[in-house]
Amino acid sequence: MLSVVADVGGTNIRLAVCCNKSGEVSQIRTFACAEFLTLDAALFQYFSTLSEKVSVLCLAIACPVEDDLVSMTNLSWQFSKLVLKEKLQLEHLFVINDYTGISLAVPFLTDQQKIKIGQGEAQHQGVTAIFGPGTGLGVSHLIHAANKWLSLDGEGGHMSVSPNSREQADVLLLLQAQFGHVSAERLLSGQGLVNIYHAICRLEGKQVDFHEPKQVTEAALNKDCSLATRSLTLFCEVMGGFAGNLALNLACTGGVYIAGGIVPRFVEFFKDSEFRTFFEAKGRFSTYLATIPTYVITHDNPGLLGATVYLRQELGFIED
Repeated sequence: MLSVVADVGGTNIRLAVCCNKSGEVSQIRTFACAEFLTLDAALFQYFSTLSEKVSVLCLAIACPVEDDLVSMTNLSWQFSKLVLKEKLQLEHLFVINDYTGISLAVPFLTDQQKIKIGQGEAQHQGVTAIFGPGTGLGVSHLIHAANKWLSLDGEGGHMSVSPNSREQADVLLLLQAQFGHVSAERLLSGQGLVNIYHAICRLEGKQVDFHEPKQVTEAALNKDCSLATRSLTLFCEVMGGFAGNLALNLACTGGVYIAGGIVPRFVEFFKDSEFRTFFEAKGRFSTYLATIPTYVITHDNPGLLGATVYLRQELGFIED
């Protein structure tokens, strides 16, 4: 019974063959989503490279997955679970939110696959928060119950953002004029970093030179542009406040983990930023938050790892 796992984001789709007994993955491939008009076209492309027929598929995908019709938030792909299962002739199809997959990877990360930021010690099997700026902003929580890891899905990336400094408030007011409602994703994502930079340029009456997140990040890290550096600094500060909110929301004594494709690109800058200061800056609960650890996930494919955990739990190959 050949099993395949897939991590479907707004930019890339990553696929691998999963060994049901060991959880090891092989034949990992990454495709740009823009190369395909539909999800099933990408899946057929990958399946055609395999020597055996695929019987089980677990998709971790960046959008709500409760209904039969799944429509991606930051991509035009949509599909029916029932139709997809029939098209691919699968025995089992599991469709989970991408941050369900990433969250389920957390208990299985080694010390070499994460970087600790600040102090605090995680409580064994304590509630854990996971979020990550990328094409969008994914959010999930993880609990352990009935000898099983369970991810609490949600759309936390679309919560209203709250400023924690005068500069953040000024940026927020400009973005409110532009977007109306300003969700956390409007700041904590690739486009969010660009939004922050453009807002700071407007506040300073300066010309906008960058329109891509990579350009802002590189200019900040290379110290080529003081406004880009301010933008990346504010990005880290907002992330700290957001992470602290998640930790308080469900008493995340298991820690808060940062995933996504953005932060691992500037880990040293992030370590030296005020992220942790803003994480703990919650008034009467600052001392409480100081005991909760925060981490950056550096595993290459946490979504694939978590999808294997979900698949194997559902098939009864692992219980913990």
